[in-house]
Amino acid sequence: MELALFDFDHTVTTCDTYGRFLRRVATPEQLARAWWKVGPWLLAYRLKLISAERLRARVTRLTFTDRHVEDITAQAAGYARDVLPELMRPEMLDQIHWHLTQQHTVVIVSGSLDLYLRPWCEALGLDLICNRLESRDGRLTGRYAEGDCGPRKVEHIRRRYDLARYLRIHAYGDSREDRPMLALAHEPWYRGKPIKSRRAEPASTPPARHSQA
Repeated sequence: MELALFDFDHTVTTCDTYGRFLRRVATPEQLARAWWKVGPWLLAYRLKLISAERLRARVTRLTFTDRHVEDITAQAAGYARDVLPELMRPEMLDQIHWHLTQQHTVVIVSGSLDLYLRPWCEALGLDLICNRLESRDGRLTGRYAEGDCGPRKVEHIRRRYDLARYLRIHAYGDSREDRPMLALAHEPWYRGKPIKSRRAEPASTPPARHSQA
């Protein structure tokens, strides 16, 4: 029994898939207003003045409030089918497939949306922990159904899995939000490089090594 936990954006992929999805589904009016409604927040995030959680909440509210669920769901399916395959890191897909061939439980743990992550994960046979949008009467509210799971990845992982059952835990991430998840692992990887684990190492066959561009 082994568990492999993968962040998605910038870890499995080469870029931020959520930002690309937002630009894909935003209306012309939203795009026209984006430079002054989102631009200052994006600059503040890059200067580390606000968290990724606050930035996600703002752009999610601005993009999805009062949008039709069916329309966004259909666009998400097309995004998963047509766009996501082009954004993958081949070496990370190899790593995922290695874990699957070893019959490990493989989980994508992401602050991005289930609308496009779920069809991609189901096609590969992966478990998924991620954000879901809240809706009422067929329209989106612009809020997350259960809050932003990005900064609470460990809470969601512990709720879903009994970690004591796993002989070995692997984790892959690229950001500060991922560090608590990496701390769960016997074999943590940060931005494609192995880092020192805080946990004791049980005897187990290590996964294939990879490097991330």
